Amino acid sequence: MDTPSPNLRPTLDDLTRKLMASYKTIGGINHVDGKCLPSRAAIAAVIQNILRLLFPGFLGDHEMRSLELEVETNGLLRVVQGQLEREIRNSFEYAPPDDVARDEIGKLAERVTVAALANLPNVRALLQTDAEAAFAGDPAALSTDEIILAYPFIEAIAVQRFAHELYRRKVPLIPRMMTEWAHARTGLDIHPGAEIGSHFFVDHCTGTVIGETASIGSHVKMYQGVGLVARSLSGGQALRGKKRHPTIGDRVTIYANATIVGGETVVGSGSTIGASVFIMQSIPPDSLVVYEPSGIRMTSKIRSEATIDFQI
Repeated sequence: MDTPSPNLRPTLDDLTRKLMASYKTIGGINHVDGKCLPSRAAIAAVIQNILRLLFPGFLGDHEMRSLELEVETNGLLRVVQGQLEREIRNSFEYAPPDDVARDEIGKLAERVTVAALANLPNVRALLQTDAEAAFAGDPAALSTDEIILAYPFIEAIAVQRFAHELYRRKVPLIPRMMTEWAHARTGLDIHPGAEIGSHFFVDHCTGTVIGETASIGSHVKMYQGVGLVARSLSGGQALRGKKRHPTIGDRVTIYANATIVGGETVVGSGSTIGASVFIMQSIPPDSLVVYEPSGIRMTSKIRSEATIDFQI
């Protein structure tokens, strides 16, 4: 076994002193002597167990039998409840609600955990529509089983839909930790605050960004690189809680690398947004918007003679 160089210890001691000086002078990225934060490793474990509850038989390491399903589900729920409640309690300890006494935080964490887990059947119902939309919208898909096992989109939207339950209950830190875990794995960046209807599908999904206050209707299909983003963030924290991201109506298709900007921007139901279009104003229902060398062209999909050229 190799032994450390005798000259290594003074070097490490010197580095320790320099880091301690850095910790003292650069304190904004330290968390020392504060409340215990949610654990990134624990949140990752919770997410993977939640996914097993949402998609039983798909993500385990053994064949799932219907006779075993109730027992396994009950056992896994108990594990998830304990894991999640502990992390939610840490999160509320870090940023306690104004109307909750500190000695009540444990009970609040328990209530929020139970309420979020109670919504798992509703999340599953939405995820079934997402899997159906992905299969219907992608001729390369062989089955919904392939969608669940192989498509990064389904993992990202499953995590976002559960994280949204925690976001609605004003849990600090954890919802964003969950969606960023999915973002790192899938390339799809959906804020937990985004409101998303049924039958949602992002094909390929890499690079697509959906902001916190975005609202998306049902039967919406997007492609890679789409951005539903804020017009400007120069206002910083003054913009917190305000509608900053677009609203997308039902049955809208948005092709690759299109960018739709601003909280007042509404894309009307039934519209199609072409690739690489940059939009900063509302689009009427049943419109076709495409990029051409002369600018952006918007055409009514119902009245083909109604064509409007405009610069955005």
